[in-house]
Amino acid sequence: MTKPITPLLAADAIIELTDFPDRPIVLIERANPPFGWAIPGGFVDLGEIVEQAAVREAQEEVGLEVRLITLLGIYSDPIRDSRGHTVTAVYVAEAAGTPVAADDAKNCRLFSLNELPEPLAFDHAQVLADYKKYRETGQVAQLRDNPIRISDKPNRSAIH
Repeated sequence: MTKPITPLLAADAIIELTDFPDRPIVLIERANPPFGWAIPGGFVDLGEIVEQAAVREAQEEVGLEVRLITLLGIYSDPIRDSRGHTVTAVYVAEAAGTPVAADDAKNCRLFSLNELPEPLAFDHAQVLADYKKYRETGQVAQLRDNPIRISDKPNRSAIH
């Protein structure tokens, strides 16, 4: 059997800081393309559990020990990352302390959901809109309508 060609896998953590009023979130300013502000996260290493990757990436990028609360959603739009098809699992997490930019982060800051920076990288505007709804209702991201018709699906026979 031929090995399938699949998207890359990433894990992100929306980090709420519990020791600040109104639990602001931590965003990083990316040091590498695609530039912009982003939720801390990165690629899952081979042999690593996705949740472990989210915790590791938070530590590497902003120096915080996070506790994952829930899975907000899986984001898989093939055009969400200009570097190539990447699927990400986005978690809501909490931490205490002061974040410090490191690794791929040029800068990091705390933001309220009413004062988000621009530009946001990837599809993080959609992710943060879903997170805002989560904060208001407790409901995780809803499944997206899939407008793809059978005739529009890629030919997967070459992969099997």
